[in-house]
Amino acid sequence: MDITTTYLGLNLRSPLVPSAAAPLSEDIDNIKRLEDAGAGAVGLHSLFEEQLLREKFELQHHLEYGTESFAEALTYFPEPDEFHVGPELYLEHIRQAKQAVQIPIIASLNGFSAGGWVEYAKLIQDAGADAIELNIYYVPTDFNMSGAQVEQNYIDTLREVKAEVSIPVTVKLSPFFSNMANMAKQLDEAGADGLVLFNRFLQPDINPEELEVEPGSILSNAQALRLPMRWIAILYGRINADLASTSGVQRGRDAIKLLMAGAKVTHVCSALLRHGIPYLQTMEIEIKSWMEEKEYESVKQMQGSMSQLHCEDKSAYERAQYMKAITSYRPERSII
Repeated sequence: MDITTTYLGLNLRSPLVPSAAAPLSEDIDNIKRLEDAGAGAVGLHSLFEEQLLREKFELQHHLEYGTESFAEALTYFPEPDEFHVGPELYLEHIRQAKQAVQIPIIASLNGFSAGGWVEYAKLIQDAGADAIELNIYYVPTDFNMSGAQVEQNYIDTLREVKAEVSIPVTVKLSPFFSNMANMAKQLDEAGADGLVLFNRFLQPDINPEELEVEPGSILSNAQALRLPMRWIAILYGRINADLASTSGVQRGRDAIKLLMAGAKVTHVCSALLRHGIPYLQTMEIEIKSWMEEKEYESVKQMQGSMSQLHCEDKSAYERAQYMKAITSYRPERSII
């Protein structure tokens, strides 16, 4: 049974790619354990734009404002001298990871503008990373900035980075665009090798007793995979960029759904933080068992089989399911 896949031009032994969280990828021994557990590749935790600029500018206001919702943060963003890994250490971490394992290492740059990304993208490539993920984490709050300007910021950032590196570049997106299909098309035409759907913007909470704004829940659940699954299914076969999912993959069955929608890989994070690195093997066993039961010979045979392109009812990923859900719902018990 063949569970190999290709992603960003890289040959992976598995579509399961642990990614994003510092506790998983910050330690070289953990990266070795992820390889031993069957990871197809490892996505490193992010190097934040604030880390690249803090030595040049006073950004304390920006470090404090709104950062409670960064995806990789386990608490409020730390003071400048408390970042997990600084820029130079991040580059050394890539070098050590490449020496320690045989699977691809995907670095991550997290920010909201081109800024120092261009310079560090080149340094990341020189350090040996196999690909770069641009995690454009931007919550526009400028009342004078149009949607078109927000979108152009993404396009410009991608183009500038692509002009400086030869390794694959993928873009991790939020779902908050007026036309997600058009945004994906623009990024594809601008040279994105892949799109990661979606960046889960963690929403802050309010503590009414302490009168404080606090971080929201960090770990995702299976419900979170519905949104990326829908858009992967819609985009599959219509753009050239590879599609990857993130958020919500808790079991092998979840990964299967996303692969059938059209994903080349599924990122895994919360499930491993909950159950430990060996759980990756459990997920792979579940995928293989399902494939054997359904007589699939390879993951590639499965990919895109349930996309909108191959779905008999093209409206299934659009309004039709909403109408079916509303009209078919029946309360479990009487509410009268």
